Amino acid sequence: MVGSSDTAPFGPAEIVAVRHGESTANAAFAAAAARSAARSAARSAGVAADPTAGGWEAEEPDGDGECDPSVVGRDADIALSARGEDQAGAVGRRLALRGETPDVVLVSPYRRARSTMRIIAREAARVGLLLPPPRRDERLRDREMGVLELRTAAAIERLYPDEAERRRRVGDLYYRPPGGESLADVALRLRTLLTDLRHEAPGAHVLIVGHDSTVLMLRYVLEGLTETDVDRLVRTDPVGNASISRWRARDGRLRGIRYNDMRHLRGIDVH
Repeated sequence: MVGSSDTAPFGPAEIVAVRHGESTANAAFAAAAARSAARSAARSAGVAADPTAGGWEAEEPDGDGECDPSVVGRDADIALSARGEDQAGAVGRRLALRGETPDVVLVSPYRRARSTMRIIAREAARVGLLLPPPRRDERLRDREMGVLELRTAAAIERLYPDEAERRRRVGDLYYRPPGGESLADVALRLRTLLTDLRHEAPGAHVLIVGHDSTVLMLRYVLEGLTETDVDRLVRTDPVGNASISRWRARDGRLRGIRYNDMRHLRGIDVH
């Protein structure tokens, strides 16, 4: 099993993985999806949409734009939204209330993850839990999407229909967009990270702040999931913003305790 080689017998006692809070790109993608759904519903009902009323913003030529102009730029530089900042604060309070003091804190170098980590540490400190300084690790960066970076699903279908079809045919685990990575590529870099932790942090409690792809692929590696498992999780249980996932050592390997937990976000509008 993968877990027995990557985490046993002397690896971390626990790994807690947090996805960053909602980013401005996440918010823009959700808004674009909502507009697209509303247009589809209106077309099905035979209603002509008024682009100036009821949230029907003017968009690119066929209305299925790429992303909101406010988030154009490098994926690595995308900031948290106001909701994302609130979500990060809730994570910090959750960890503090549980009295969880990690021995090692690792964070993706991307801005949204670093901002999430900073807010987590600030909120935890307010209730008396001091976290160790985080270490940036580029192996925790988000999946690189190449030419598809910051494109909505609708824009990919319109601008790169062959790639959209290839992705459906190949599947999410092995599909690699031009200039980008597959989820399997993300898993490969996480395997090296877990090997380092096995040697450098035996018995440690590790906190990781990263992205949906890194949390999903941590589960894939640690729990020995199959391609079918990954496809099902992508479709039915996507990793939520500011969710908490936890693995704890038992019988020589890290075993899943809770995945994609968002109970601490109750009362916050979650996307």
